[in-house]
Amino acid sequence: MYDEADLLPLSGLQHMAFCNRRWALVQIEGVWEDNRFTAEGKQLHERAHSGEIESRPGVLIRRTLPIHSFRLGLSGQADIVEFLPMKSGSPGVRLEGRSGSWQPYPIEYKRSRDKAGSIAYQVQLCAQALCLEEMFSVPVNEGAVYDGSAKRRQIVAFDSSLRRQVESLAAQMHALFQAGVTPPPVFKSACGKCSLYELCQPERLANPRPVESYLRQMLAGSL
Repeated sequence: MYDEADLLPLSGLQHMAFCNRRWALVQIEGVWEDNRFTAEGKQLHERAHSGEIESRPGVLIRRTLPIHSFRLGLSGQADIVEFLPMKSGSPGVRLEGRSGSWQPYPIEYKRSRDKAGSIAYQVQLCAQALCLEEMFSVPVNEGAVYDGSAKRRQIVAFDSSLRRQVESLAAQMHALFQAGVTPPPVFKSACGKCSLYELCQPERLANPRPVESYLRQMLAGSL
């Protein structure tokens, strides 16, 4: 169990799932740079993060819900959590001013149908579910990722494999944060879509030129 002062941003799980160096550049070194994809994603999240509580037939919608898990050492906000009514006598969340019990159903927004980011969004969503389970003492077995381009939901089941991945990534985040170390780059095809590509320079730093070649070019006056 972590103390409140030790909690790391839950949003960092998306970075860690994509690349541990990307997470460290953001969280440890404090660097960030938007590109078209992150800017469009930010606009979509701003619409979701209105902080409103909305009631519709058969569902209560809470936007920008603060969440945390002392077990995982994470805190943040859920884009949207729908509270669905449970059958009489079923275990669920008791909500102030509402009768009966309710089932939390987290929804994460993403910009587009990008395959590279799919697992990152699922990890992020599952982490929200684990926070809700800890906070409300109720099981949360399913949620959805809302695809902003297709305007539809992708159902995500929080199975044991996905839960273990969240726990592993959270532990890695805390280990790197405690060490204060930024991992070296590992160049891969997905690097080209990263907004930190120019700052990270993965292709150059992952394949440094031999010193002998560098010195030859210096002597030849080519640098």
